[in-house]
This record gives sequence, structure tokens and C-alpha cells, in this order.
Amino acid sequence: MDLYDLISRMKNSMRWLTVFLIAFTALAWAGGDKKLAQVSFHIETEASDNPKMIFPYEILGKERYFRRMPEISSKDFVAFSPFPSDDQTSYGMIIQLKDVAGQRLTAVTTSNQDKLLVCQAFGRVVDAVMIDRPVNDRVIIVWKGLTLDEIRELDKVTPRIGEKKK
Repeated sequence: MDLYDLISRMKNSMRWLTVFLIAFTALAWAGGDKKLAQVSFHIETEASDNPKMIFPYEILGKERYFRRMPEISSKDFVAFSPFPSDDQTSYGMIIQLKDVAGQRLTAVTTSNQDKLLVCQAFGRVVDAVMIDRPVNDRVIIVWKGLTLDEIRELDKVTPRIGEKKK
């Protein structure tokens, strides 16, 4: 094998490697495009906090500010159980949390009495609750705001309460 053949084979190998990497990247991006169960809970904070770390949301005619970094997110869920909300147009859900997330929720609700905790689901704020006492049972409730399609998306990745792990 001469130098010309070696260079030719290396170029051919590089082409295949490039094609493979492009295909792999495209598949990874397509997989990341899924509308995964994106549910998170954010604690109220002050307007004077770093603007990159907070987001505003109007509640009852008053603009309030919440941390972008969630206190609890979908990765912390063990199981959930949806229910029709009182508004008769949306759904709520009961969420069981992992042990560590339950401890984090207890700490957050202990140290943030009289502040709001908002739930963001699939990119929008769907509910808010006023923290009036510590939550120490590893359960958090979203009272309203979820659609049936969002419940179906959650069903794909999170078991219902009483079902086996997915």
C-alpha cells in the first residue's frame, strides 16, 4: 500500500465518521425535542435579586418574582395521580416525591412561610399556592391548570400512584 492509498482510505473513513456524527447529532436533537414531562415548582423571591435568576409573574393584579431555578422538578417525582379541578376546565394532580426532594420541600416550606410557590408545567405557570406551614409528607399538589394532553405526557414518563415504576 502506498501513501496515496493510505490517504484515500483515511479520507473515506473521515467521511463515514462525519456522516455518523451528523446522524447521531440529528437523532440526539430529535430526541431532545420531545415534550417531556416538564413540571417544576419555583419559590417567590425579591425583585431586587439578579434579573437573570428570576422571572416575573402577575398574580391577582400584582407582579411577583420567582426563582428560575426550581425547588422541585419532574426528576424528583415518584408517582402522580391526576384529578379534575374545581374550575371544570383543567386538571390538577397529587405528586409523590423522592425522599431527598421531600426533605428539600420541607426545608423550603419551613423557611419561606407566607411566600408563594408557583407550578410551571410545559412552559407556563399553571398554579400557585401560599406557603402557610411546612410540608413534610413528600406530597405536593397542583390544584388546577393542566390539560388532558399534559396528563398524557406525564403518563409516558411517570407512573400513577400505586403503579410500578416506568
